[in-house]
Amino acid sequence: EKSKIADLENASKDLDRQLDSFLLTLPNLPGSDIPDGTSDRDNLEISKWGSIPNFDFPPKEHFQLSAAKGMNFDTAAKISGSRFVILQESIAALHRALAQFMLDMHILKHGLKEIWAPVLVKRETMVGTGQLPKFSSDSYETKDGLWLVPTSEVTLTNMFTGKLMNGSELPIRLTSLSQCFRSEAGSAGRDTAGMLRQHQFEKVEMVSLIKPEDSLDELERMTRCAQNVLECLNIPYKKVLLCTGDTGFSAQKTYDLEVWLPGQGKYREISSCSSCGDFQSRRMHTRFKRDADSKPEYIHTLNGSGVAVGRCLIAILENFQLYDGSVMIPAALKPYLSNAEKISKEGKFE
Repeated sequence: EKSKIADLENASKDLDRQLDSFLLTLPNLPGSDIPDGTSDRDNLEISKWGSIPNFDFPPKEHFQLSAAKGMNFDTAAKISGSRFVILQESIAALHRALAQFMLDMHILKHGLKEIWAPVLVKRETMVGTGQLPKFSSDSYETKDGLWLVPTSEVTLTNMFTGKLMNGSELPIRLTSLSQCFRSEAGSAGRDTAGMLRQHQFEKVEMVSLIKPEDSLDELERMTRCAQNVLECLNIPYKKVLLCTGDTGFSAQKTYDLEVWLPGQGKYREISSCSSCGDFQSRRMHTRFKRDADSKPEYIHTLNGSGVAVGRCLIAILENFQLYDGSVMIPAALKPYLSNAEKISKEGKFE
């Protein structure tokens, strides 16, 4: 009799594990205002900002500009393989200035709290924000079972795993600059030239923890923060509401910001801002109480790019290029670059 009970208990535990594994592969439910669709062709354009530059010469892609000679793909390929880049001298300085500018904006103007966090995390941390188990091929696992983060959303959001917070602590708004690592599984043959799609890149991330009734307003606020970055740099962009077929696994509602790239003659994504509802907080068991007598409720989480540094570098090089291959520096970045006016065709600050 005892052995039968033990067998049934083991069978029950096995079924529980199978059920949990299955449930972890189910995506979030899209919001009621999300347009139906199957791909990015069905996304809804909300607005456009800025004037597309009118060049009196054929605009080049970023990697073709003589000012961008500090962008070294050959040496990167020799030491690391494809989809890596080495940045040198003025291009490295411009990249660094962009990251600092974005952080300063989010901290000083938008009221976000800066965090520096690990880029190696445990498996359960990736599960908490929805990267695992479904998308294991998209990220890198180390031999000791740690994972390289594809975005600092993973670390910032999971800082609150298992916590029961007071309602008075919300909202919590965080930002972080981090290296991000993505295997780019399934992107073979796409964006192979230049640094648009890399295995390693830097991104300034935003994360919010919010009471449920405030999450949609927070999504608008967060997206506005990313828009402010692009507007201060005078980069033309459009705001797009993703359809059901293009919305990410963990998201209920997502806005993409797409910047104009003259060299390609098209808009390309530079930021995604998403409201996840309580999808991530249920995985992480992150809750709050409105007051001492209230029952615990799951918080709502949001994340957004504020913005991808490398793609912003590309947008500046292409939108501010001159006929001779030199590049003007946006006014907002000049204080970060000793008030240089441009990068010359020789790749030097002037």
